[in-house]
Amino acid sequence: MSEQSPEMEIVHLLRKVTVEFGLRQAEFARRHSMHPTDVRALICLLDAERAGTDATAGWLGAQLGLNSAGTTAVMDRLGRLGHLTRTRDPRDRRRTLLAVDPRAVELGRSFFGPLIEDTVTVLRDFDESETAAVRRFLSAAHQAVTSIA
Repeated sequence: MSEQSPEMEIVHLLRKVTVEFGLRQAEFARRHSMHPTDVRALICLLDAERAGTDATAGWLGAQLGLNSAGTTAVMDRLGRLGHLTRTRDPRDRRRTLLAVDPRAVELGRSFFGPLIEDTVTVLRDFDESETAAVRRFLSAAHQAVTSIA
């Protein structure tokens, strides 16, 4: 077996983590009668809420790379499952805002909670500079991946 540089070792570890996380997302989708894109949509909506971003159908479609018909299909599936709420924007009644239903948040927490807790536990053992380095690396890796598209 050939030696690999420390940088490539980290790249391969990151790949392993992302592949495993993708498998967990697919398992969550399967167990709860969802399409993998539905799970991605829920993640986008949760991220939008954390960022204080208004999530509309157009915004969600752009995040998922879907046309309006595909976005409507995702929203309809999530709505039928009770995972999506749609409310009129109080500032602009022509717009409909999307959000993840609290029951869907709990469903996700019951499945992904142990993974999140284990990850947080690991990070709590890092000092401030190590945490900053991890954040800097993951931010740069995310930027590299998104710049490909």
